[in-house]
Amino acid sequence: MEEMTVQRVVCSRIPTRIGQFQLCLYTNTLDDKEHLALILGDVTEPADVLVRVHSECFTGDVLSSLRCDCGEQLENAMEAIAREGIGVIVYLRQEGRGIGLESKLQAYNLQDQGYDTVDANLALGHPVDPRDYTVAALILKDLGIHSVRLLTNNPEKIRFLEEIGIHVVDRIPSVPTVNSENANYLRTKALRMHHMLNVTGLIPFALDRKHGSD
Repeated sequence: MEEMTVQRVVCSRIPTRIGQFQLCLYTNTLDDKEHLALILGDVTEPADVLVRVHSECFTGDVLSSLRCDCGEQLENAMEAIAREGIGVIVYLRQEGRGIGLESKLQAYNLQDQGYDTVDANLALGHPVDPRDYTVAALILKDLGIHSVRLLTNNPEKIRFLEEIGIHVVDRIPSVPTVNSENANYLRTKALRMHHMLNVTGLIPFALDRKHGSD
């Protein structure tokens, strides 16, 4: 089997209200998508770099949808890296936990009928979470990063990166803002997908709605 590779194509300066980053675009031999690395500071020397591996979420990242915590996680990661003065966000183009935007919107409609996020994916014929983090690990290695402090609540992401040779020395939790639109979504993450979230704090919000979100 041919070894998967990534290629750094171009990097550009990206000034934001949070700080000045470098945005690097990568191609790869795994899929036909263009994945990204948002970099602050010189990450080639220090170990245990602060990193978030973030899956694309158009509704959350761009539209600030309240159905999920994705946009908030992205912004919080940028702010945490800016405070640190160094770090990387690997932005993977795997919309809707890897099922694509069309299926994600169809899943939203099922959730409005009473499905949670897991059952909505299954009803549409998709796996619960088909995301792959191989490209993320290869991008980190290309940047010279082999050990990270990972901003995540997802134990599968930690396991996946460790298996591909990225040592996760610490997990930095991402604490979501809970509202009536995302509470069942977050509760499903915790109870059915084993994300490291405080379920007790979600229950009062979740009881306000009888259907899932995002």
